[in-house]
Amino acid sequence: MKDSNSVTSATKSTLLMTQQQLLEHWQGHRALTRRVIEAFPEDEFFSFSIGGMRPFAIMIKELIAIAAPGAKGLATDTWEQLDEEIDLGQSKSEILSFWDKATEDINYWWSQIPLERFQEDVLAFGMYQNKGYCNLLYFIDNEIHHRAQAYVYLRSLGIAPPAFWER
Repeated sequence: MKDSNSVTSATKSTLLMTQQQLLEHWQGHRALTRRVIEAFPEDEFFSFSIGGMRPFAIMIKELIAIAAPGAKGLATDTWEQLDEEIDLGQSKSEILSFWDKATEDINYWWSQIPLERFQEDVLAFGMYQNKGYCNLLYFIDNEIHHRAQAYVYLRSLGIAPPAFWER
């Protein structure tokens, strides 16, 4: 009996999406999140919160800590410890520079991820045991989740967020 999780050369042409299409999907989300960062007034970006949620700048630190190191981990199967306490500076422009660098790093590492890695069990950041593709989907879903929190913040500040479908 054939393993239903294996990808054979005969089925590769019938995949739902290619590795490149998945990267483009992720980068579309990252571009939208970047526009959400840009929409925040400087001071509220670092201080505004509702209902005990973290300021968006703190959420962005988490997303930066996961994104490029996650792509590198998938590419090399060497995982650094997750460090959300990274120093990204004290301005939106500094954080946007880190965001853009992470985007470049994702593109660099992406081309080195073996296709089989997405189906392998990996221990991302030494603590998240799952298939490679499941960890990647978590990286993307986590970004969407925090961006949605930022949409609530922006709306409560009287600022219209970017259209979520414009990725």
